[in-house]
Amino acid sequence: MRNLLVRPNVARGVALLAALSTACGTKGERAPEAAADELVSTTGVVVSAHHLASDAGAAMLAKGGNAVDAAVATAFALAVTHPSAGNIGGGGFMVIRLADGTATTIDYREKAPAKATATMYVDKKGRIAWAATDSGWRAPGVPGTVRGLAMAHGKFGKLPWAAVVMPAVQLAEQGFELSGPFANDLNEAVAKFLAPFPASVAAYGKPGGGKWAAGDTLRLPQLGRALRAISEGGPDAFYTGWIADSIDAQMRAHGGLIGRTDLAAYKAVEREPVRGSFNGYDLIAMGPPSSGGMVMMLTLNQLEALGIAGRKRGDAMTLHLRIEAARRTYLDRARWLGDPDFTEIPLARLLSKEYARELAAGIDTAHASSSAELGKDILTPAAESRQTTHFSVVDAEGNAVSNTYTIEGWYGSGVVVAGFLLNNEMGDFNKKPGFTDQGWAIGTPANVIAPGKRMLSSMSPVIVTQGGALRLVTGSPGGRTIPNSVLNVVLGVTAFGEGVRAAVDAPRIHHQWMPDTASFEAGAATPEVLTALRAMGHAIKEEPARSQGDAHSILYDAATHTARGANDKRSPDSGARAPKP
Repeated sequence: MRNLLVRPNVARGVALLAALSTACGTKGERAPEAAADELVSTTGVVVSAHHLASDAGAAMLAKGGNAVDAAVATAFALAVTHPSAGNIGGGGFMVIRLADGTATTIDYREKAPAKATATMYVDKKGRIAWAATDSGWRAPGVPGTVRGLAMAHGKFGKLPWAAVVMPAVQLAEQGFELSGPFANDLNEAVAKFLAPFPASVAAYGKPGGGKWAAGDTLRLPQLGRALRAISEGGPDAFYTGWIADSIDAQMRAHGGLIGRTDLAAYKAVEREPVRGSFNGYDLIAMGPPSSGGMVMMLTLNQLEALGIAGRKRGDAMTLHLRIEAARRTYLDRARWLGDPDFTEIPLARLLSKEYARELAAGIDTAHASSSAELGKDILTPAAESRQTTHFSVVDAEGNAVSNTYTIEGWYGSGVVVAGFLLNNEMGDFNKKPGFTDQGWAIGTPANVIAPGKRMLSSMSPVIVTQGGALRLVTGSPGGRTIPNSVLNVVLGVTAFGEGVRAAVDAPRIHHQWMPDTASFEAGAATPEVLTALRAMGHAIKEEPARSQGDAHSILYDAATHTARGANDKRSPDSGARAPKP
């Protein structure tokens, strides 16, 4: 599994800069109580992993668009400026809450193609062929991003479709200067990962050969052509037009699975949000096939039963309880969750306060539990990638969008078709039915591969309200760490009394049942607390600072219509942007 966390840091687009800079403020109206590096605005905020994409979204707000228009523009722009995760060849989830309080979610997760089988990634010796899901032509699921963005825009957008796609078209066609970090990222990708695929090297390698350097201009004309077709022809240009023909032809030529009929049949789905409450706040999140909403709600319900509100973030008991709650929640994730169109999921019970109290009652406040003992019913006797991206949007009226999408691994499958990277999302299925070990392999029935099925995800876009008013918009990348990264921000605001900058910056922890190890970003606990936790029986892995997730978040004050945006510094290229009043 690729787990490179290097993120590009790209300078402003040479052509788009002038147009966007006239529409977007760089600092916004700053309130005295705001952190020095928060963006405060009453006209809306967009926060994403790349400042140019945030500019594109903010420009839509300046033109009279709403949060959904801004979200769609941001997503398409990230496909150009953040190619390791931003995409049109992947999929994801969007949570939308309108200013009148109504809310919905858009599921545009990828699907298994019709030729997929339950054991397609098991070799002749019965071993999981991990590399087959890591890259290449058999790794992609049927992309959902373009259909999902079009569904959201069609239901809620105000501006013309072409207008929200055009900033991405211009960025791709006219190019933008590379910073040193982005140049290094591209050089590594081209040399090590994209090298087996000539079209990918042609798209992202330096014209004429040699290495990219800071100050070079990256142009993506083939991606620009695809985006322009989408801007002019809508999503059908991708799913039934020449782009679909190109995917079909290349898949047939290289032994891939996705056919033209798979693309034509793909549909995004509008689903009811998963809802829950914690410490006087209400949460609106994504349901299956995202595990994020359930994982957050069940963990928070346990922590509420255990009285975590008001405790200190970094003390030993707080961290012990968080680990134990997460351990039990992720076990239920492995047991039950998958595509709700294929699997019966006891979601009401998993989200209930009563069930959370039952789990909490089994937590020993003095000793760590054994993950193997808790999950012995599904373990066989004897990894989801972190390259995703999240963005948050609030407009002047208080409409909000929380969106997380991905191509799974770093530069997806490595395969470029029609100028864009395809995902390697098939690896998020359970790859060997019936085989669940003490590492990363899960083989429970709910998430076994089947044609037309959506693979389970950890993506956790969430919107938090208080007293019926919008309060927080957040989410994160990070594979199975995602729900815990998002929880870290949510707990900061709802339990620890932190502002958005402090909640985003706070060091994070993670436990996912198996492997039975808790990961701690540097600074999440003092040496004394780590010693105490180990004495309780916890296995702890200390991680580098700012290595888990990338939670671009917005805190909202409904009384003053003020949004405070905090880009996550774990992503050095990120930015919060607001339209000028």
